[in-house]
Amino acid sequence: MNQSTVRLRQGATSTVAVSTAYRRFRSATVSGLSWIVLIALAGCATHFDRVQPIRMAFFDGNLSAADEHLEKLLKKRKGERDVLLLDKSIIELASGRPKEAERLLRQVRDRFDDLEDFDATKAVASMLTDDKARAYAGEDYEKVLIRAMLSISNLMSEGGDAGAYALQMVDKQQQIIQTVEEKHKEDDQSAVLAFKQVALGPYIRGMLAEESPLTLNDAVRARVQVAKWEPKFRDAESDLQRCEHEVPMHPGNGALYVFALVGRGPIKQETIAPVTQVELLIADRILDAIGKRNVTPTLAPVKIPEVVNFVPVADFVSVRVGGKLVGQTATIVDIGDMAVRQQKALYPEILARAVVRRVIKKGILYGVEEAANIQKDSLQSLAIMAAGVAWEASETADTRCWGLLPDTIQVFRVELPAGEHEITLRPSQRQGDFGTPAITKVTVREGRHTYLLGNLPTSQFVGQLLTSPRSLEE
Repeated sequence: MNQSTVRLRQGATSTVAVSTAYRRFRSATVSGLSWIVLIALAGCATHFDRVQPIRMAFFDGNLSAADEHLEKLLKKRKGERDVLLLDKSIIELASGRPKEAERLLRQVRDRFDDLEDFDATKAVASMLTDDKARAYAGEDYEKVLIRAMLSISNLMSEGGDAGAYALQMVDKQQQIIQTVEEKHKEDDQSAVLAFKQVALGPYIRGMLAEESPLTLNDAVRARVQVAKWEPKFRDAESDLQRCEHEVPMHPGNGALYVFALVGRGPIKQETIAPVTQVELLIADRILDAIGKRNVTPTLAPVKIPEVVNFVPVADFVSVRVGGKLVGQTATIVDIGDMAVRQQKALYPEILARAVVRRVIKKGILYGVEEAANIQKDSLQSLAIMAAGVAWEASETADTRCWGLLPDTIQVFRVELPAGEHEITLRPSQRQGDFGTPAITKVTVREGRHTYLLGNLPTSQFVGQLLTSPRSLEE
C-alpha cells in the first residue's frame, strides 16, 4: 500500500472521528438542554398552590389539619422552609403556644438577616430556571412584621423582651428606608414613600413605658412618634393626651390592652406581564432577521408574582367587659396596604429580573446552535427551539410569602378596676356586631397592664384568646 493511500485512509478516519465527536457534542448539548427543561418542568406548581390547604384549614379554625399539611411540606420543600416556619408561628400562636411561636420567629429572623448578603451562585441559578432558585430572604414588610409578631408573642409569654423587639422593628424599618433612599438617590423619590415607618413599634414601647411613673417621659416621646408615623390612627391623640396631662392609671385600676389580628393578609399569586411580551417579541424578530440561527420564539408568557389583598369580613373587633360595650379596636398597622405599596415600588426590579432571565435563556440557545453549527431551520434547530419554548414555559413566579399574616393589626386600651373580668370579643362592622363571640376571663392588677390577643381572619376567631401570664401582673 503506497503512502498516498495510507494518508487518504488516515484522513478519512480523522474525518469520521471528528464527525462522530461533533455528532456526540450536538447530541450531548441537546440532551443536556432537555434535562434542564425536564428538571424545570418538574416544579411547575407554585408555592401558592401547595399551601392552599394550610390556609383554608387555618381560616376554618382547624389548626391541627393546618399544622399537619404544613409539616408534610416542611419535609419536602427545603426552599420554602422559612416561609412555612413563619406560617407555623401563627398556628402556634393561635394554638396558645406563644413561646414556640417566638422561637420560630427568632429562627427565621436570623436566617433572613444572614441571607441579606448577595448570593451570586443562587442568582446565576435563577437565571437558568426562575426566581424560586434564589434563597428566599423575605420581603421588606415581612422582615419588619417578624419583629412585630415577636413583640406580641413575647407579651403573651414572658414579656421581658417585648420592648427590645419593638425597638428592633423600628431599627429594621429605618435600615430598609436608608437602603431604598441610597438606591433611589437620583431617581424619583416616590419609591421611598412606600417604606414609611410602622407605628406599632413606638406604640408598644410607649405602652410599656406607661406602666412605670419613672418612664413617663419615654412614653410621651413614643406616643409622639405614633402620632407622627400613623396620623390616621384613631387613638393617637388621646394616648398622647393621657401621657402628657393625665395619670396613666387611676388608683385601684389597671389597664387592659387588646391586640387583634384581623382579616386575611396579603399573599402572592402568579400573574403575567403583557407589555413585556410585546417587547420580547420585537426583540425575537430583530435577532431572527439578522442572525444565522433560529431564535426561540416568545410563546411562553413572562410570569411574575403579584401581591393580592382580600376584602376583610370584619372591620374591627368590639370589646365588652361584663357584657357592657366599652369600645372597638383600631388599626395601628395596615399590612395589606404596606405589602402592595412596597411591591409597587419594587415592580421594575422584579420585571427586570424576569426579562434578563428570558434574554439569557435565548442567548444560551442561540449559542448552542452556533457552537454546534446547526443550520437554521434544520430539524435539529427546530428541536432546540421546541426545547427552548418548553424551557421558557417551565418558569413560574416566585409566590413564596408569609401567607397567614393578618390584613391589619388592631389595638384597644381600656382602664378597668383591679380584679377578675369577663371579656367578650366579637367581629364587628360599621353596621354592628355579627358572628360568634369569643369569651375569656382576665385578672387585672392595680397599676399594671394585662394583654389579650385574638386572631380573627374571617367571621370567627381562630384558636383561643391568649392572655398575658399572671407573672406579668404580679
